[in-house]
Amino acid sequence: MPEISRFYGIIIRMYFRDHNPPHFHAEYQGMKAEYNLRNFEIIDGNLPKRANGLVVEWASKHSAELMENWEKAAKCERMVKIKSLE
Repeated sequence: MPEISRFYGIIIRMYFRDHNPPHFHAEYQGMKAEYNLRNFEIIDGNLPKRANGLVVEWASKHSAELMENWEKAAKCERMVKIKSLE
């Protein structure tokens, strides 16, 4: 599963040809969560409150890039790295 971003110990990934709804995976200190690309709500898993807030902040800044990567992943095309949260 390609890593598309990393910041503050949080790793963001997407799978090729993953199931709907469009989403991405976040991992922090062994905890994992899947986030819906439309509203950035957790659809599976759990992250600590602070890590969750950072993921949502990052995703809201990069929503267009995330959707582009989702479309690439659906076609098994190479995804692009997305800038980390600054």
